[in-house]
Amino acid sequence: MSAPTVPCEAIPGHPDFRRLDSIAGIAVDLRYATADNFVGRDLYSPLDCCWLHKDAAFALEQAVNWLADRKPEYKLLVLDALRPQRVQEQLWAALQGTDLLTYIADPVRGSIHSFGMALDLTLLDAQGQELDMGTGFDDLTERSHPALEEGLLAIGSLSAQQIENRRWLRDAMLQNGWHGINTEWWHFDCGDRQHVRQHYTRVL
Repeated sequence: MSAPTVPCEAIPGHPDFRRLDSIAGIAVDLRYATADNFVGRDLYSPLDCCWLHKDAAFALEQAVNWLADRKPEYKLLVLDALRPQRVQEQLWAALQGTDLLTYIADPVRGSIHSFGMALDLTLLDAQGQELDMGTGFDDLTERSHPALEEGLLAIGSLSAQQIENRRWLRDAMLQNGWHGINTEWWHFDCGDRQHVRQHYTRVL
């Protein structure tokens, strides 16, 4: 049985989704709604992509509370949340013929972002500046790979402070129902990908 679908335009008022601005204690800067991303253009307008599935929104609230208890000067900055299937198809098309396709979920299978069950995010310091994570968001190089951090530290490609900053982000997420991936320090899934693809609503 295939998962249900809903067009992005029908998300307002849908009982399964919550707006990001209903979640206290976060900042939001959706990079795909601007030209500040690796494609270099706004991929979202006129769509409103400031949404998460309610289950992911609850897990994000838990991460916010965890961080506030342990590192109150830091704040989570959401860089991407709901990414409609039609935008995933644009990203897939933009990377054809490059070595970067491994960073993008095949639209046929579907990105967990398209269910509102994934987040890209970083941390802000007390002055509202992004912490130094060693690379920027969507830096599709090995320096972004959490799985390679120890080796990158050993050769001086990442500093101990940059790795500590990443660990604060990871700990806030992994302690509260999220799962990271080996290739992007900023990306986290809420729940099991296969379960999400089978049982949650895909946004078109």
